Amino acid sequence: MALANAGCAVEAVCPARHPISKTSAVRHPHNYHGLAPLMSFRNAILGTSPDLIIPADDFATRHLHELHRNGKREGNKGAQICALIERSLGPAESFPEVFARNSFMELAHQAGIRVPKTAVIENRNDLRKQAGRLGFPLVLKANGTSGGDGVRITQSLEEAEHALRMLQAPPLFARAAKRALLDQDSTLLWPSLLRRRHVVNGQAFVLGREATSTIFCWEGSILASLHFEVLKKMHASGHAAVLRLIEHPEMSVAAEKVVRRLNLSGFYGFDFMLEAHTDNAYLIEINPRTTQVGHLALGRGHDLPAALCAALSGDRAPETPKVTEKDTIALFPQEWMRDPASDFLRSGYHDVPWEEPALISDCVRKSQGQRAWYVKPEVSATRSSSMPRTVRPEHRAVEVDCEAK
Repeated sequence: MALANAGCAVEAVCPARHPISKTSAVRHPHNYHGLAPLMSFRNAILGTSPDLIIPADDFATRHLHELHRNGKREGNKGAQICALIERSLGPAESFPEVFARNSFMELAHQAGIRVPKTAVIENRNDLRKQAGRLGFPLVLKANGTSGGDGVRITQSLEEAEHALRMLQAPPLFARAAKRALLDQDSTLLWPSLLRRRHVVNGQAFVLGREATSTIFCWEGSILASLHFEVLKKMHASGHAAVLRLIEHPEMSVAAEKVVRRLNLSGFYGFDFMLEAHTDNAYLIEINPRTTQVGHLALGRGHDLPAALCAALSGDRAPETPKVTEKDTIALFPQEWMRDPASDFLRSGYHDVPWEEPALISDCVRKSQGQRAWYVKPEVSATRSSSMPRTVRPEHRAVEVDCEAK
């Protein structure tokens, strides 16, 4: 979670040894305690008096929603924090909508947005009923997950039943303990210890190409946006690794309708499927946080950080040069991890934060342990041993998405 003020100075709440602590973009990191997350957030907010809070993952957004509920119960004592959270995210009435997939799909449908059929699936009987209505392939998604961790595309009822059991289960304690002990990241401990089961939704499969939008909005209006087609992913249901900048009117209109209807503020992401043969854009998900491409400055109306500064200062968004004229963006370290010999690292804009050597070093070091999970079998170990040499961009990125897993 980032804390920003009108001068666009940034502080962050993050686990110990998080990569963000290696960058000069953050003035001061505040330690996130996974067993006392709300206290971590509250202390950081009271200690910095920020003008805006920027959640960088779904856990952070959920913590802010819970902190808002607690503040409401405190009355006048919690009014200041509640007001700050609503200024940063939008009205509290929007909070349930952005995490309840079925409810959000219904809201989008009512707004005239093209969406696939979606239904909550509580048990095997629900699954059998909805599988008959939605058909196969059937997409199952768990609420409160991101990065593809809570998504399964199933081809049969037997496969769907197995996926439903896996998605409903709380995080394994061994996984939560590993992240806490080795990565110093205790975000999964409470969900694991409380044994809360995820709500799972079934969604009709849309054959086509994946696309994504990221926007910065203010009081129900979009001030800057970026729309991409996903060219490569870390794995079938994981993070994007290579993107192509596009203009798609239906994606733009869908984002505008959601932001206006919920009166949102802050950074949000939208995931789409562009239907094969028609190119129709089906909205499949909202991400109530900043996403891994939100830092890219790609011209007027496509520079989210500039729009943020303008909203906080009340001035017009400054004219900033584009970081690249290329439409294809290879994300760091994702594409390098996926395939160190990828042509996209040379033909596209490789989004390496060259001015932050400590951050690059930390990302590379942590990526070595993750590479076996993502790299294609045909990529040799010798090719993955070193950082590819790429041309340094004239204007460099200032943040990357390289969360330790």
